Amino acid sequence: MTGERLRLDVWLWRARFFKTRSLATAAVERGVFVERNGQSRKVDKASASVEPGDGVSFRQGKTLRTVRVLAHGERRGPAAEARGLYEDLGEDLAAEGEGA
Repeated sequence: MTGERLRLDVWLWRARFFKTRSLATAAVERGVFVERNGQSRKVDKASASVEPGDGVSFRQGKTLRTVRVLAHGERRGPAAEARGLYEDLGEDLAAEGEGA
């Protein structure tokens, strides 16, 4: 699936993390971390791209979300469809923190 890229703000909106694309763009401008090929980088431009397999960490309100991109999706669909676009890694990180 490499080579398939989508704007970060569009993906966050399609995955239903934000109600509007404008809110997704604002979240990216505040700073989002994207991990690709084991390297993490901070991005603050909505035009930055994501592809399946990338890790994405961002703030949603007061919550820090960490997810892995599984697919782009063709549209902003219902919540059940959107959940198939990502894997939530938040629980994995919490479990690692408990063991420390």
